[in-house]
Amino acid sequence: MDIVIVGAGECGARAAFALRERGFAGKVTLIGAEPHPPYERPPLSKDGLAGAEPPKYVAAVERYAEAGISVLTDASVASIDRERKAVVLAGGGAIRYDRLLLATGARPRSFPGVSDDARRIRMLRTHADAAAIRSALLPGSKLVIIGGGFIGLELAATARKLGAEVVLIEGLARVLSRGVPEEIAAVVADRHRREGVEILCGVRISEIHEDEGGAAVLLADGGRIAADLVVVGIGAVPNTELAAAAGLALDNGIAVDETLRTSDPDIFAAGDCCSFPLSHYGGRRVRLEAWRNAQDQGTLAAANLLGAAEPITAVPWFWSDQYELTLQIAGIADGAETTVRRELGEDAFILFHLDGNGRLIAASGVGPGNAVARDIRLAEMLIAAGARPDPAALASPDTKLKKLLAA
Repeated sequence: MDIVIVGAGECGARAAFALRERGFAGKVTLIGAEPHPPYERPPLSKDGLAGAEPPKYVAAVERYAEAGISVLTDASVASIDRERKAVVLAGGGAIRYDRLLLATGARPRSFPGVSDDARRIRMLRTHADAAAIRSALLPGSKLVIIGGGFIGLELAATARKLGAEVVLIEGLARVLSRGVPEEIAAVVADRHRREGVEILCGVRISEIHEDEGGAAVLLADGGRIAADLVVVGIGAVPNTELAAAAGLALDNGIAVDETLRTSDPDIFAAGDCCSFPLSHYGGRRVRLEAWRNAQDQGTLAAANLLGAAEPITAVPWFWSDQYELTLQIAGIADGAETTVRRELGEDAFILFHLDGNGRLIAASGVGPGNAVARDIRLAEMLIAAGARPDPAALASPDTKLKKLLAA
């Protein structure tokens, strides 16, 4: 059996190695459009941006050869021929498959009217993007970031460490409005302001353009903000073009079932590009842009490409590092009717989110270093177990979450 993986990122690389770990001896081909072998993307807005070179590789290059994994870099797939069961390469030629995994990821959402050739207006997704942004972040330079999500805020923190002046513009009423409780978003925003980041929320932008030696953001109220560099971070779009052209079902990404199988029984999809049902949330279909989800689904896809038919059971988990703060979220808080706060000391706290039946559905925490990591991990296990813990016990730092899990 021949297995082809389109997308040489975290998810695709994890799937390739997991196939070998499960004893698969057939041909494995991993195809990536970038010139680099698979590398980690989270560092690009953090230490990876600060250092710029080289990427943090998922695995040493020689490990692929040792595992018998054929890696094609700088190779774009033009189409999927489902009848012939082959992927057609843009540069010519085709690669046959018995099973195909699409791990095509997502790309940054572009700002209307901005040319792809703009040098002073950038988006951050690839190592090349990070290197270009890093070259402009000199002490005293001015950076304007459009978007107050994880990427924008992480980039702001890194830019301040490098000595750049930063203005961050968010169109909604607050930063981190997607999936992060207001109390935690306020802590993060305050930390940025103390670091000297100017945060403008509820601001509409009419235009972004390059000018001589820099760029400018024109506001709907007539204001103008000049910058040496503008970085747009307003969300991501799943890469579904190959799947759509091949006639696969789409639903906010490539639609897969609980085993990551698409509408074609021989094609699977995993990671940022696909939407899937979550059993912990009544089969609600979601699409997650998260590092650990890419890892988890790469491993699961490998098992199911080999016929295991294992369902998705992982609880969504996200994290972000900004300055000395770490933010972690387990689960999805939408639909919560009760929120309980637990103080952990050292300026750290966790919010536990329960539904109308008292079931824990999410936990959100923020604090310095690893202050919230252990309790968020235990909360994740409580969510997976469908636990209905006593809210008073959750609120009390004297009650060990491990004890609640055992109960």
